[in-house]
Amino acid sequence: MSNEKVLEEKKKVVDEIAGKLKDSVATIVVNYRGLSVAEVTELRKQLREANVDYKVYKNTFARRATAIAGLSELDEALTGPTAVSFSKEDVIAPAKVLYNFAKDHEALEIKAGVIEGKLASVDEIKALAELPSKEALLSMLANVLQAPIRNFALGVKAVAEQKEQEA
Repeated sequence: MSNEKVLEEKKKVVDEIAGKLKDSVATIVVNYRGLSVAEVTELRKQLREANVDYKVYKNTFARRATAIAGLSELDEALTGPTAVSFSKEDVIAPAKVLYNFAKDHEALEIKAGVIEGKLASVDEIKALAELPSKEALLSMLANVLQAPIRNFALGVKAVAEQKEQEA
């Protein structure tokens, strides 16, 4: 492969990473050193099921991409064996999957992240991971919204029954 082609391929990878950084609502950087092939396969499966993209990139490529995306503060975490997870829609999903996996596999270390364009610490990612899922939050909201409607309906029914008895 010619030198020009190699440079072109490298630029393509850097642009891919930069694009994912810009498009993601949640990006989390992890150190996966010490995980077995089976464990990495299981982690990838869980992330894929949560609609989270997970990939290992060369740190030099990732650092070039953070410069393009305006996220150079993430560079500190881009050392050693690094994998990056990207989520375009769900802010909580990557944090939840990675945090829960790390609890059972101490070889997986969450290093840092970017949540909705802002650098996030490990503690912030853990706090995010402990939030209920989007579905659970929506269910809670629906219950809260339905309570007044139920109470209103019961009140109307009681008034209607009282009116019937009076008639």
